[in-house]
Amino acid sequence: MTERFDVVIVGGGILGLATARAIAAARPGLRLAILEKERHVATHQTGHNSGVLHAGLYYAPGSLKARLCREGKAAIEAFATEHDIRVERCGKLVVAVDDTELDRFAALKERAVANGVPGLEEVGPERIREIEPHAAGIRGLWSPETGIIDFRRVALAIAADLEAAGATIRTDTEVRRLTERGSEVVVETRSGGDLLGRAAVACAGLRSDELAAASGDSRDPRIVPFRGDYYTLVPGARSLVRGLIYPVPDPRFPFLGVHFTKRIDGAVWAGPNAVLAFAREGYRRRDVRPLELARTLTDAGFLRLARRYLRTGLAEMWRDWWKPAFVGELQRYVPEIRADQLRFGPSGVRAQALAREGSLVDDFALGGTARILHVRNAPSPAATSSLAIGRMLAAQALERLEAA
Repeated sequence: MTERFDVVIVGGGILGLATARAIAAARPGLRLAILEKERHVATHQTGHNSGVLHAGLYYAPGSLKARLCREGKAAIEAFATEHDIRVERCGKLVVAVDDTELDRFAALKERAVANGVPGLEEVGPERIREIEPHAAGIRGLWSPETGIIDFRRVALAIAADLEAAGATIRTDTEVRRLTERGSEVVVETRSGGDLLGRAAVACAGLRSDELAAASGDSRDPRIVPFRGDYYTLVPGARSLVRGLIYPVPDPRFPFLGVHFTKRIDGAVWAGPNAVLAFAREGYRRRDVRPLELARTLTDAGFLRLARRYLRTGLAEMWRDWWKPAFVGELQRYVPEIRADQLRFGPSGVRAQALAREGSLVDDFALGGTARILHVRNAPSPAATSSLAIGRMLAAQALERLEAA
């Protein structure tokens, strides 16, 4: 007998769970199913997240990222308080290390002010040393409200609340496609059983473009998986970093650059680089899926992107494989760091949407049809923004139910 639900959510990461939570809060009586292809929820991007609770420095004013980051941070902090999940506002220091970065530094400050980031302080070398005694820089932007948290713990707490409220969470259930059929959505799974829903929300992360295409939607924007490798400071070197030390981002390039991240468990990560992953879920250098890699390397949009950032991409790959080059980049911000104080790992894979013309999609991207919603792009700060994104998706899903 085919199971029927009001809303079926594909993906048991923090976005899928947050969406289910918001639907359950708005309409407690609805039948909800969350389907996750792995054995556990929060396995991929949520479980490999750096744990930074962003305050909203970087994002274009008026964008979804800027608005939902602020709303989401407040919601995550409130949720953490209710569920006894530790949050630490350790603060973020963005440092300019030479004069060539000052124009970009001024632009970043202007953007952060426009986004209403609380407590911002522009600081000089002496104040930099007060905040981070081992950091180097001629100018700094101090965001004291930026924090850290364990997003996997948040996701697991949401999942527990959902199950207690009667929602169905099914793991080891990979969805092949979503098909609108009359007033229902047929959810086809690889395990053999189909489900029916009155609406569906796909939060498929690294597989979002594949699922959209299989479901009759456009494959574009395509997902390009970028692996980020970190080094971990040995316990005796953790005192070199008090909180978060970041570079001034270069708007010509799509990623922030290497930085230092204090973790909620006391560890300190250094990195990441950003290199093409040779598999959608390839967390190790040796993880290769030839067909997935071939599809990426022959994609016209990716080829345009690769030509545009060839030198940057080669430099990232060099740092990935040659530890002294990675250490040299880190020493620009913490000169005392030594290679013997760094241990390789962990890694994460970012699902980054790529437009057909070869540009990386900058903002969150949501789309879909009359009964199916697809999250097409949700990189950082998606974890920080998750409860706010979930509310937005829930509202759209409920509109679809009411229109049925």
